[in-house]
Amino acid sequence: MYTYKKTAAPKRTTEIIVTIPLKDIEEERKKAFTHLQSGLTVEGFRKGKAPAEIAKKHISKEDILKEMLNDLLPRIYEEIVKKENLQPIMSPRVDLTSAKEGQDWEIKFIIAEKPLVDLGNYKEAVKKIKADNKKKDIWVPGNGEEPKKETENKEKTLNEILAAVLKETKFEISDLVVEEELNQRLSRLVDDVQKIGLTVDAYLKSKNTTIDDLKKRYRQEIEDTYKLEFVLSEIAEKEKVTVEPEEINKLLGNITNEKEREAAKQNSYYYATILRKQKTLDFLLAL
Repeated sequence: MYTYKKTAAPKRTTEIIVTIPLKDIEEERKKAFTHLQSGLTVEGFRKGKAPAEIAKKHISKEDILKEMLNDLLPRIYEEIVKKENLQPIMSPRVDLTSAKEGQDWEIKFIIAEKPLVDLGNYKEAVKKIKADNKKKDIWVPGNGEEPKKETENKEKTLNEILAAVLKETKFEISDLVVEEELNQRLSRLVDDVQKIGLTVDAYLKSKNTTIDDLKKRYRQEIEDTYKLEFVLSEIAEKEKVTVEPEEINKLLGNITNEKEREAAKQNSYYYATILRKQKTLDFLLAL
């Protein structure tokens, strides 16, 4: 049976170091070999019926190791997450720190957990924004611009409300999440730049920026985006903002194409999330 040590790292990041005894490793190795053997086709034998000695010649150590890791690591990870009541928000970073032949294995899981959100006195911050905007809002009737002006004011007020709420909120997100998103953005940038026949250096020069400045800007954007998502979710939880099945059905009913409607039903959770976010924004505007 494996053992593990849990260590809390900064910003809601948790490190788990797992030690798996050699005896268990050998059992897992045999199980992986048997599973691969059952799917092996060798000339002169029916599928999965080749004797072990012959199968060994067709199944590499690398294949066995891959099979072991694909089965063993998710199982251990899920067991520890459940036992420790962890709240991961993405797949863990996994390092096989020691896997030498004839020795115990050591595996490290680095886990980004759901951020803790302290909303502070966000309601007062929202009410102050609304009160200030009400004093500034001078309505001139009869100029035909009322609907447009009202929409612009609503958008402006909402942006100011969100900025005030974010400023009031205490929040930290794991660097693991930020780095993952940052790497994805940079990878997309490289692909996009290459498609138009430029090098990254040439692109950065055309934008009068550096890779460090770009990373800094991306990192800030990523942190702000995640902060807004988790803050709105926390407000929804605190204020018991819910989405009823009837609301989802009404939304899906607006989709006239039957295939698109059926596809949307399969993603009803996504639409429920969007509706809940909108209702949370409406709640803030109504404070």
